[in-house]
Amino acid sequence: MENTKLVELLLTAEVFNRYEILNESDIPRDIRKALYSKGALKRPLVVKEDNVVRYAGKSSNELPFIDFNPMTRQFKITSFELATKWLATKGLELIKRNPVLAYYYENFDSLDVSYEDAKKVNLPAHGDKEWLSNVIAELSKNEETKEMLELVRIFSPEEINVDFDSIALNEEQMEEVRKIELALSEKDYLRKIGLVDIGKLLFIGPPGTGKTTTARALSKKLYLPLLEVKLSMITSQYLGETSKNIEKVFEIAKKLSPCILFIDEFDYVAKMRTSDEHAAIKRAVNTLLKAIDDINLVNDGVLLIAATNHPSILDLAVWRRFDKVLEFPEPEEKIRRKIFEIFLEKIEGDFNIEELVKETKSFTGADIKLVVREAVLKALLNGRKSINQSDLLSAIVEIKNRFKIRTQEA
Repeated sequence: MENTKLVELLLTAEVFNRYEILNESDIPRDIRKALYSKGALKRPLVVKEDNVVRYAGKSSNELPFIDFNPMTRQFKITSFELATKWLATKGLELIKRNPVLAYYYENFDSLDVSYEDAKKVNLPAHGDKEWLSNVIAELSKNEETKEMLELVRIFSPEEINVDFDSIALNEEQMEEVRKIELALSEKDYLRKIGLVDIGKLLFIGPPGTGKTTTARALSKKLYLPLLEVKLSMITSQYLGETSKNIEKVFEIAKKLSPCILFIDEFDYVAKMRTSDEHAAIKRAVNTLLKAIDDINLVNDGVLLIAATNHPSILDLAVWRRFDKVLEFPEPEEKIRRKIFEIFLEKIEGDFNIEELVKETKSFTGADIKLVVREAVLKALLNGRKSINQSDLLSAIVEIKNRFKIRTQEA
């Protein structure tokens, strides 16, 4: 197997170097990971011993058409023709999943290989943490942009610790996710028919209902970098700087494209508008609205998601900028059941989820997570790594008591 992967790695580098039409997203992710140098993949790709070890597991060479230079620690193919014929007989499944090789082998009449099919199963380079680190390093060379980067959070999909399967969405929310997936895959068609103002979502609902978690899970599912910013954080005490900060955030999003730009605390725009009639405040708000107008998924590759806990204070000028408003209400019974199933899936114990669902009316997903947390920690205090119904019901009572305290304080 090591020899097969060694030949795949070397042929991938060789074919990539020969055909300019191929780009780094055509290289399979595991091979990219083995070849990255300072977050970049530049032609000509050179395969050294450490690259081989990272991908194939060992670097020994037992094939007559491969040469290893002990001085440079570099591997090379000495007969391209022999190597391609050898891999066609030994590694057809690898070829089918490798867009670079599929592009070359597609012209072999005897092989059932498709470049387009290989691309569909290959994750693109823009989601790799190495690629993202390289882009951020380049952006940091500009002093203004560097300061802005300190006010935002940027995640690669690989760094996000929530899977899409581990969040509970209702049917409307799931349908919108499917629409976004289709819009991403059909960007050329949408551009052709002039339907470009797509991909601006407004998430509304009380705290703890999954708005931020959904944005992060989308990043992982779509394999898109996530640029996360709280609107209040980029509002400068120096009023004239706020407009610049807003422009810079959208500029960074376009540099990271394709990506998700997630703007939290979006109701802050309304607070800005009503707090002062100062000309700079108006200018900042107008800058934000114009920036939203000037960005879209089809032309810019940026999925814009804004989130607010207080939709009632947003005015019409804000609402009409978004092509879809998704509600994140306190979860109904069916969703609470699914949330409990997700959180309890890996926990040993004896519990009745139906009873838990009935006892947690008005609980958000975040509240249910707290219930499970309290039950598990109490069990650990008692020397147990399994929980029971009593643990969970006691935790529910504790969270309800917190609600009462919170209400009294309010």
